[in-house]
Amino acid sequence: MDAPSTPSPTHPADRTGTVPIGDHGFLSDGEVSALLSPGGSVDWMCVPRFDSPSVFGAILGKRAGRFKIGPVDVAVPADRRYLPGTMVLETSWGTPTGWMIVRDVLLVGPWHHEADRSATYSRTPTDYEAEHILLRTIRCVTGEVQTVMDCEPVLDYGRAPVRWSYTGESYHQGQAEAEGSDVRLVLTTDMMLGFEGGQASSRTLLKAGDTRFVALSWGGAVPPTTYEEAYAKQVWTAHHWQHWLGRGRFPDHPWRSYLQRSALTLKGLTYAPTGAVVAAGSTSLPETPGGTRNYDYRFSWIRDSTFALWGMFSLGFDWEAVDFFSFIADLAERDSDLQIMYGIGGEKDLVEEELDHLPGYAGSRPVRIGNAAYAQRQHDVWGALLDSLYLHSRSVDHLDNRIWPILDTQVTKALQHWQEPDAGIWEVRGELKHFTSSKIMCWVAVDRGAKLARMTGETAKADEWERAAQEIKDDILEHGVDDRGVLTQYYGGTALDASLLLAPLVRFLPPDDPRIRATVLAIRKELTVDGLVLRYKVEETDDGFSGEEGTFTICSFWLVSALCEIGEVKKARKLCAKLLSFAGPLELYGEEIDPHSGQHLGNFPQAFTHLALINAVLHVIRLESAGEAPPDGDAT
Repeated sequence: MDAPSTPSPTHPADRTGTVPIGDHGFLSDGEVSALLSPGGSVDWMCVPRFDSPSVFGAILGKRAGRFKIGPVDVAVPADRRYLPGTMVLETSWGTPTGWMIVRDVLLVGPWHHEADRSATYSRTPTDYEAEHILLRTIRCVTGEVQTVMDCEPVLDYGRAPVRWSYTGESYHQGQAEAEGSDVRLVLTTDMMLGFEGGQASSRTLLKAGDTRFVALSWGGAVPPTTYEEAYAKQVWTAHHWQHWLGRGRFPDHPWRSYLQRSALTLKGLTYAPTGAVVAAGSTSLPETPGGTRNYDYRFSWIRDSTFALWGMFSLGFDWEAVDFFSFIADLAERDSDLQIMYGIGGEKDLVEEELDHLPGYAGSRPVRIGNAAYAQRQHDVWGALLDSLYLHSRSVDHLDNRIWPILDTQVTKALQHWQEPDAGIWEVRGELKHFTSSKIMCWVAVDRGAKLARMTGETAKADEWERAAQEIKDDILEHGVDDRGVLTQYYGGTALDASLLLAPLVRFLPPDDPRIRATVLAIRKELTVDGLVLRYKVEETDDGFSGEEGTFTICSFWLVSALCEIGEVKKARKLCAKLLSFAGPLELYGEEIDPHSGQHLGNFPQAFTHLALINAVLHVIRLESAGEAPPDGDAT
């Protein structure tokens, strides 16, 4: 699955010295993730968890630390790709004197226990252990290349400079520590290390056939000490990813690689110890460069559970879906008042603060850590949870005994609150409103609750909830539909909202209902820029922020699925092909796409976007297989 070459240095973002968000590579070991620039620099990494303070944060401020390897005086690589079916990133460099290849990977170790994966629920997900090592290998292919390695971590989001010291008598290993921090980084290499201030460096002339390695480790990990040992660990991790991907079901189709990369990305955004999926591995990458719409997405949203289960089950990754479901079920069992989001370890308090010392990506302030949305009232949470319960129960043909109390509690919550205003799916920080999509998700909660009650023989409860679901539906159709027969953003308004594309996907109304068709086509016509979908028009929505935002890629993929539902297959395929053409050079997606430049915006890579991609692509492929779509080329 070769990736196209990286953008030329004449790209507008390059001229400003800012690497385009979508050009970054993504690495993960299931506990830690990293973002790598095309120039060979690790510009974002947090240790020891996705949501820990950063040790490399240059993507948000040059003085917040980075870890660079590359040839001297050559800024742009010749090519970058993931080794097929893996999360091993390979960068090829051509210089006037020779060629070299750098491979980067967060190592994964052996299977850590032999728990029964066939069990309906796994309270502690079975998985492979992260090695807690970032491994970078270098090979000179032809000629000779002057190579540079600079490792300058700055802990605690750039607030805690480190001091380096040698760990022994040789110059091949050093450790970095900062006052007041319990993080200890160890750098091990077969090159000679030198220290200057907070930077560890090495300069080496490599000739054809020469190899080198650099390993950054933490948490007491045992790093490799020779290239041969490092290479063996790299091969093990590559095979791990290939074997994992081989468990999936991927259609034989030209779009297969996008599904595979999305599956790998979702796995990489899953915190292995709990099964939680983070929305993204980064914080404060802006929705508008220079703007203030910058948030921390290193947390797990309940609503993502529905889409995660849809995507993972559709591709055959039942284990991961069970792990994520178990995480959500544990939270629902613990907290009767379910929050919309949690920390990856189930933490409830995600207090938001601003880091004034960081300038932000492309000068986009403020830089935020934590997310105040955790305390918001968002009524879609009950629908997301109940839809997950319903999908999971149908998939495993079983309803565990511990699920009924959760189900009963959450349906009751939906019935208690569905008539109240909330902040909606988009987490607006303006006035609370009666958002139509929130009401629809409350209907989902009660409808799925009734179906599950019927499945388990709770006939009286099923009858009661079916009547309540119909009451909610009738209210929505009376107050949430305008004179055109279009579902509106909130009761009594006329504004459109892309979240209403979910109405046919959650089966609120049949796809041939004229109100569904009118809503989907109205959004396609009136809420798009060059065919890409906005969440809403910012001038029509009191979201509590100023400034513009790009088109939301998840909404564009939702439109693909919704068009498929209403029979507009040709339009769906054309839009899907267009969206896939906007993928980053490594087939990764952020939260938004600037419709004018095609650049990715927001935190990166974005789990929600990749989940929606899976569902949209599978929608189109299924209809193609059924003979309902034109052959390749006709729709594009």
